[in-house]
Order: sequence, then C-alpha cells, then structure tokens
Amino acid sequence: MSSAESRVGTTPAAAASPETAPLERLKQVREAMLAEIHKVIVGQADVIDSLLLALFSRGHCLLVGVPGLAKTLMISTLAKVLNLHFNRIQFTPDLMPSDITGTDIIQEDAQTGKRVFTFVRGPIFTNMLLADEINRTPPKTQAALLQAMQEFQVTAGGKTYPLDPPFFVLATQNPVEQEGTYPLPEAQLDRFMFMVKVGYPQRDDERAIVKATTVDARSEPLPVLAAQDIIAIQKMVRRVPVSDHVVDYAVNLVRATRPHEKDAPDFITNWLTWGAGPRAAQNLILGAKARALIRGRLNVSTDDVRQMAKPVLRHRIITNFNADAEGIDTDAVVDKLLATVKEPAAEAYKA
Repeated sequence: MSSAESRVGTTPAAAASPETAPLERLKQVREAMLAEIHKVIVGQADVIDSLLLALFSRGHCLLVGVPGLAKTLMISTLAKVLNLHFNRIQFTPDLMPSDITGTDIIQEDAQTGKRVFTFVRGPIFTNMLLADEINRTPPKTQAALLQAMQEFQVTAGGKTYPLDPPFFVLATQNPVEQEGTYPLPEAQLDRFMFMVKVGYPQRDDERAIVKATTVDARSEPLPVLAAQDIIAIQKMVRRVPVSDHVVDYAVNLVRATRPHEKDAPDFITNWLTWGAGPRAAQNLILGAKARALIRGRLNVSTDDVRQMAKPVLRHRIITNFNADAEGIDTDAVVDKLLATVKEPAAEAYKA
C-alpha cells in the first residue's frame, strides 16, 4: 500500500501523518477516489460505491439502466482515477468471439521469409473492460467472456493466455428496447458479483448535471491508485477475518432463496422458480469484507451483509408467474427475505 499512500498523500483530503493507522489511510484513499470521481460524475453515490466494492473484491459488475445515465462516462472516469488500462467493446449482433479475445493471423518472418501464425490480442487484454450493451450480441459471443471472467485467462487457437491483473469486467444492459436482444443466460449472470441498478438522478443532481455539461469547461480527474495498489487491496480484503455468526447469516440468506428447500419461507415457494447458488454466499461475504475495510473497520457485521444482499441476489433468483402477476420483482423478494431471515442466535455458538 506504500505507493497508494504516497499518491494519496498529495491530495489534501487524504493527507495522513506517519502515525495514521493503515485502515485509516485506506479509508482516506476511498475518500480521495470519490472526490476525483465526483469532479465528473454528479450523484450516483451508491452505484460508484458498488463498483469500488466489486473491484476490491476481485469481482465483476453488471450495470442496468436506461440510456443517458452516464454509465459509460462513470466507468471511464473510474479507470482514470484508478490509473488502469481501459478498453470498451460495443456489443452488436454481428460481433464475433474472436473480435473480443483476438485471433491468429499469418505473418511473414522478415529474416527467414517463412509464414508463421501470430496471435493478435483482442480488447479483452486490458485491466478494465467495458462490455457495452452486452445483451445485444448472440450467446456465442457472450460466452467468450465466461472463461476470462472466471479464470482470468483466454484460450485461442489451442493456447492459453493469462490476463494481466487486475482484470475487471463492467457490462451495461439496457432494460428497455428488448427487441433484438439476447438475454444473458443464468450461467453468465452468475459470473457477475453484482447487478447494479442505475436510476434517474435526484432533482438537485440533475440540475447540477445540466449546469456542468452545458458550459465550455471540464474537470479532469487525477489518478489516485495504480494497478499494484488495487492488487494489494484485493489481497487485504481476502485476509479480513469474519466471524462464524456473520458467515452463517450469509449462508442462511442464500439457502432461504431456494424454493425446493424443505424449510424455505412460504413467499419463496410461491414467488420463485429458482434460488441462488453457493457463489452468492461467497460474494455476500467478500462484498461485506470490502465494505468494512474501506470504511476503516476490520470487524465485518451482519449489516454489511445486508447491504450487499440486493446487488448480489437480484440477478441470481428467478421469479415465477405468481410473482409477475402480483408485480413482485426480485428486489421486493430480497426486501422480504431480509425481514424474514433472522441472525443466528448467540446460544448456537456457546461451547
């Protein structure tokens, strides 16, 4: 974290004395990052927070929102603040898998005159990848991201190429204009740690946006972290201790989403066709760890888990006809789940 500390130390909001605890410095790093991001982005605090939590947890994000809400600008600004290499792919119906991963081309060796195959890397070889309107391309091309997102490597032409860390996929999806789209299959949705809903700005925020973007002036964000700092924070997140009480609460939440479990709540069996898998519980805990850490805490609470519930679960549970007929969406199911599933009793942990 030393390089991160030196960079942030030049920012007034993040100045720290040598006696400042590492957790406090990390909290100040977050504040400095938010200050730089908000030079360009007005509002959307919850969305930005979710992006940072996913990044520091070594996860990926799916952003869902109508056009014109600055999703692409938000991501490109984040890349500048993090000083990461950034690529953007506009997903279209004619996009091929090789357009993402890269392809072998024949080139002539200048010394021997022989023709050899050379692998030309695609835009996936970056630190931060924006997959814009990912649901506009066929499943075969969507699947080209699967190995990269899960294994952080790409296989092409029978050879495997590792991706340079950190590697972070941010995909956007338009909830309207469903004609000509290819819904993401559950297997790919599960690869995203969070599904983040990007809503309309508040009135004051929208007014500030209009004023800031209709004049001939623009603020440029300054880099706060670098790749090695992000990797160090990702390792710190994995080392944060979590009590059995918090782990059990996360597991209980996830298991309660499964309608075929014998002790599933009645509203789950009535509203859901399918529940979340073990990866959901893993992401609840990782997100809770990251949330505690960047707020200057080493103690992960059940409240941290609750704050992660909607972005982690909303794309992993599938509503049925009953829920659709009653106007119940996945967020409403998660709200009721949080009100129903209680924390484990203290007596369960007595020796």
